[in-house]
Amino acid sequence: MDERQLRVLRELGELGSVTAAAEALRVTPSAVSQQLRLLQRAIPVPLTERDGRRLVLTPAGRALAGAAVEVETALARARRTVDEFLGQSGGTVSVAAFHSAAAFFGPRLLSALASPGSPRLALADEDVSQADFPRLTRSYDVVLAHRLDHAPPWPPSVTVTPLLHEPLDVALPAGHPLAAKPELTAADVAHEPWITTHDGFPLMATIEAIAAAAGRRLHLAHRINEFTVAAELVAAGGGIALMPRWTARPHPNVTLRPLTGVHSRRRIDALHRPERTARAAVQTVLTLLRTAAAAVGNRGG
Repeated sequence: MDERQLRVLRELGELGSVTAAAEALRVTPSAVSQQLRLLQRAIPVPLTERDGRRLVLTPAGRALAGAAVEVETALARARRTVDEFLGQSGGTVSVAAFHSAAAFFGPRLLSALASPGSPRLALADEDVSQADFPRLTRSYDVVLAHRLDHAPPWPPSVTVTPLLHEPLDVALPAGHPLAAKPELTAADVAHEPWITTHDGFPLMATIEAIAAAAGRRLHLAHRINEFTVAAELVAAGGGIALMPRWTARPHPNVTLRPLTGVHSRRRIDALHRPERTARAAVQTVLTLLRTAAAAVGNRGG
């Protein structure tokens, strides 16, 4: 067996189909099947079995797929040792982030890594639903992801570095009558037009909780995923919105007020695969992310 065969087995177990594994590995399904056949020849017990039209892992296959994580991690540590010996411990670290996290953490990372010999950053914005964040760890070293407190936890296929536990406030146009109140309830905001995200994105669960607490359906006037755009619409009188307290850029014509009676916080986490963190450069970036998050989080809620 070799590293490629174990990687194929691992992807098949996580993604549940040969086609999905082939897409993740950027090879053809026939290449995936060939690697599985080669691996099976070296193992005396079946690694896969048919479940209807799907090819799934047997208990032995799942055990070996779990060991594949340790193999990839060990190999990454070995490469790190060689890199450090050759004086190449910097390297490039690819970081993907949803929009507000990219705007908040991206400049701070670039500034902190500006000195010669530091890791080089390759930044990308990835605005996806919560379920799709873990899959991005196949393409990036670090993925900045967010989820609400009561949302399902991240799957065990990724390692999680917690960064922020951020309140979500109600964003109002400056001068709005509700801005005179120090905090707002679901009943206060239920009759307002709302600017919110598309279905499937984390904030929608809080919008639904507000509607449930108020006992009425909210009027969702605009669907905008990017907070900077949403803030401009709020300022123009297009409605109210949920806005992160710390990571969204302040708008001079928008007022934030805390929401009570509804759990409205999100968790911002760095997701990564265990083998990626064997690289010193990735560890450096994770340390800087934690430092930046601690600085803003210490302002309090």
